[in-house]
Amino acid sequence: MKILVCISNVPDTTSKINFAENDTKFDTNGVQFVINPNDEFGLTRAMWFKEKQGATVHVATVGGTTTEPTIRKALAIGADEAIRVNAEPTDGFFVAEQLTDVAKNGDYDLIIAGRESIDYNGGMVPGIMATLLNMNFVNTCIGLEVEGNNATAMREIDGGKEKIATTLPLVIGGQKGLVEESDLRIPNMRGIMMARQKKLSVVEPIASSNATEDIKFEKPAPKGAVKLVDADDMDELVRLLHNEAKVI
Repeated sequence: MKILVCISNVPDTTSKINFAENDTKFDTNGVQFVINPNDEFGLTRAMWFKEKQGATVHVATVGGTTTEPTIRKALAIGADEAIRVNAEPTDGFFVAEQLTDVAKNGDYDLIIAGRESIDYNGGMVPGIMATLLNMNFVNTCIGLEVEGNNATAMREIDGGKEKIATTLPLVIGGQKGLVEESDLRIPNMRGIMMARQKKLSVVEPIASSNATEDIKFEKPAPKGAVKLVDADDMDELVRLLHNEAKVI
């Protein structure tokens, strides 16, 4: 089985987010970037298939040279090869088309992508890829088993879970639950050294255009000051809830 794991290079959740150029551009200065958490769950599951079933695992990302430390981490975790499409990921449809081209050239049986990235939260890429590749698709996937050409997936739905039987080739949009958080891997020194010897191919993007455009970014409004009310002053609490919070 040949697996492609799609990796998105996203800001660490502890990073302070700012915008530039009149709030039209994301300011990357001082921001630490990491593997998108939903993609990391997928990468870890791919490593299980590699170790238990002898699968070959490639990783791919769309981005400039600044994304290479992130994709090198994926190689250090255990991926066999990496592909970087040399373009800025400015739009979900653009990214999906670039990764689809990588997938077509690689003849993959299973494509694992995160259901969404934690920066723009578009949630579009895996579904678009499945459509363009004419492959079966399971989104919000929290469990996956593969035996030969048959796959059994568990996905999260409103109010519960759904078990699906399908076949390869398959695209999944993975998320937390695909593996346990305790199973996520930190590269060890041997993995880091081996990653330096693994193949990282840089390919130029295919012709494509953005289907969407970011007009402006806006931070959430700051929270108001906390008002403390004496535990014995119920009249004041009721007044505040009624007149200011307007919840009663």
